[in-house]
Amino acid sequence: MSAPQAASSLDALEGRLTKLREGGVTVVDPRQTYLGPEVELGRIHPGVVLHPGTRLTGARTYLGPKAEIGREGPAVLVDAVIGPGAKVASGYVEGAVLLDGAKLGANVHARPGTLLEEEASTAHAVGLKQTILLSFVTLGSVINFCDCLMAGGTSRKDHSEVGSGFIHFNFTPWGERGDKATPSLIGDVPRGVFLREPRIFLGGLAGIVGPTKIGFGAIAAAGQIVRRSLDDRAFVLRAIKPFERTVRPNFRDRLQPRLGMNVDYITQLVALREWYRGARLPRLSAEDPRRVPVEAGLELLDGAIAERQKQLGRFVDERGGQRPGFELDPARLPPCPFSLGADDGEGHVEWVQALSEAEVEAGQAWLRAVVEAAARAAAS
Repeated sequence: MSAPQAASSLDALEGRLTKLREGGVTVVDPRQTYLGPEVELGRIHPGVVLHPGTRLTGARTYLGPKAEIGREGPAVLVDAVIGPGAKVASGYVEGAVLLDGAKLGANVHARPGTLLEEEASTAHAVGLKQTILLSFVTLGSVINFCDCLMAGGTSRKDHSEVGSGFIHFNFTPWGERGDKATPSLIGDVPRGVFLREPRIFLGGLAGIVGPTKIGFGAIAAAGQIVRRSLDDRAFVLRAIKPFERTVRPNFRDRLQPRLGMNVDYITQLVALREWYRGARLPRLSAEDPRRVPVEAGLELLDGAIAERQKQLGRFVDERGGQRPGFELDPARLPPCPFSLGADDGEGHVEWVQALSEAEVEAGQAWLRAVVEAAARAAAS
């Protein structure tokens, strides 16, 4: 780039930052803030705070009212959708979606497929990819938590939690190149979205070998590797047994149980997608700043389902099996049982918490029916 071109680009950047400030965005130090030319100014709302070291790129990038970026250090956002009141302390966030009040701590590394629902949060130095945290779920520090869905808990004070130093092991070496058909389901969707289930606790300096299922109310003590699924309210501390065996070249494990666990995981994603489509979007008007993040969450779930199908397909093909179908016609899925309209500002969490017992039972039955329909499609 020539000197005149550089000067012109700088002038254009300064002009765009000035427009943001005039529109009610706080740009703490324009000299240390970058805004890519592809970023639409209209997708950055009044009340947003951009601290020094903030870099915003990507045409999909969206910052809702009172979102805050870079308070604890440099922050790079690429096609990230940050809902009202959500925060990114510092780090790198690409293709992730944060709903109202969600928080990513310092030095985060959040890659595509990451979805944090209302008030879900992480502490510092956390790696996420294809990770879905339902409302209030909290991760500690120095955690690698890719290819998981986690639910559980009822409020900001009563939430599922993962202790610091935790790893979800999401790669297996079996086969010609290994694979990532290893997603773990911690809680579930039909019960978890209604915010009435016991919280789950995964102790720190520990890990899960995926794919694994963890039930609501389960506790995995610190300092262990969980290799088998845990039932609801299980409390587990398992020692590692010494093991040694010669590895056969290109050894392949059996289709089951991993095939079934992957299918179960995908059916849960389908249920969550229908929850967004049937129960979340209808409550948001076109002008509501919360609508764009929820729409982005719906798109993300489409991508998450496709990613899991791709990884499962590779696993099945290498073992000579038949890929599950998942050819679902949304029009043939069970309909949402709620009569919904624009919520007039009532938050999603408040709406869910105010549902009657009968409404919750009807909603859970609906989502279980979606899971069952997806499972039948996979088996056909």
